Amino acid sequence: MTPRQKRLAFIVGGVASLGIATALVLNAFQSNLVFFFTPSQIAAGEAPKDRTFRIGGMVKAGSVQRKDLTVNFVVTDTVQETPVTYTGILPDLFREAKGVVAQGRLNAEGLFVANEVLAKHDENYMPPEAQHAVDQAQKAAKTLKP
Repeated sequence: MTPRQKRLAFIVGGVASLGIATALVLNAFQSNLVFFFTPSQIAAGEAPKDRTFRIGGMVKAGSVQRKDLTVNFVVTDTVQETPVTYTGILPDLFREAKGVVAQGRLNAEGLFVANEVLAKHDENYMPPEAQHAVDQAQKAAKTLKP
């Protein structure tokens, strides 16, 4: 093998290795990607049925029902509502009429089965995505009213 052929083989091998590494990183990124949806987007059918995603909005006042470690509640963006069920210990700052972000999947009946409920340390906190979603839903509701 001549020095030129060795250099060419080294370059081709390096490019192939880089391509494989890039493909593996992008595949891992895609499988860990979690999208955020509002109750209005879920009602419109925009949320995936077979993938994990996050839902955000406000916990509807009077909707929290507890039975042992299972908690059922409704997340609303003031326009649409989505029922949520979660089994586990909720964050201390989880309250009715406060912002919440839950991660999980939609089941066949349209119930969001959460495997994680997220909260922030400030009791007045609303996640930016949830605040934006509530603002957008309120704007949409105002434009629909005569």
